[in-house]
Amino acid sequence: MFHSSTQRRHWTFRGEEELSRRRAEANRRARGRAAATGKGELVLLEPHEELAICKYYEKRLLDFCAVFKPAMPRSVVGTACMYFKRFYLNNSVMEYHPRIIMLTCAFLACKVDEFNVSSAQFVGNLRESPLGQEKALEQILEYELLLIQQLNFHLIVHNPYRPFEGFLIDLKTRYPVLENPEVLRKTADDFLSRVALTDAYLLFTPSLIALTAILSSGSRAGINMESYLSESLMLKENRSTLSRLLDDMKCMKNLIKKYELPRAEEVAALKQKLEKCHTFELALNTNLRKRKGYENDEHVAKKSKMDEEEWTDDDLVDSALP
Repeated sequence: MFHSSTQRRHWTFRGEEELSRRRAEANRRARGRAAATGKGELVLLEPHEELAICKYYEKRLLDFCAVFKPAMPRSVVGTACMYFKRFYLNNSVMEYHPRIIMLTCAFLACKVDEFNVSSAQFVGNLRESPLGQEKALEQILEYELLLIQQLNFHLIVHNPYRPFEGFLIDLKTRYPVLENPEVLRKTADDFLSRVALTDAYLLFTPSLIALTAILSSGSRAGINMESYLSESLMLKENRSTLSRLLDDMKCMKNLIKKYELPRAEEVAALKQKLEKCHTFELALNTNLRKRKGYENDEHVAKKSKMDEEEWTDDDLVDSALP
């Protein structure tokens, strides 16, 4: 299924350089629009600063999903995370605030993965006043179509969790060397949680991510599983494929090793710059009006005023977190 999917054709990339190029291009377009609207004198974010902001809000997205009630399935969390990553490959945080986009990603993922929660249940997790929840829902619904469009309507996400369970079953049935494959589950789950923060989902197949989690867990437990690759997966005679597989696994582990969340003081400074961009309405209203077909500037202005009042800090999301 994955090999014929839109994820493989359109959202799996050749390397980190291509991802950096796309993000830099999104930053360049935002800067160009800022200059065209007379806002070029603003202190705008550099590509590496945008990436730091995205890392911060992506972690907030995962934290929000982790405490969601009822408990959110891992597949929904993975889908929401992938939506967020895809959106900001081609868009700038200076134009679309990640505080709104992250909640919209989670909301859309619940629908697509058939996690049946009502809109009232969803915003109820924000633990805000009824009026605050209503305003939050209005914004989520306003951005939902934009998100779908920017994802090119490619909404099905193949996560590594199903192949991970498949590998465990395979180990139990065809790899007697390992008496209890379940001992690998906890550290493998930890690996999947950590790798979700990196760009691995945009670079590698779900099955390779799952297999790397299994082998990494075995390595940490002192279990040599080379024979599983060579014998059970029949790669002994295909040295080139095995070598390529091992290289990809090493690359994936390096992504985790070098991944760092931005420091708190760095985030605080970047958020101040970001809020200034949105205070000056850096092409945001123009983009939404074009995409949604707004013909009345007064309607957009009123929505913008409400947005500014409602989202000037992280209170809505903060209140949902422990």
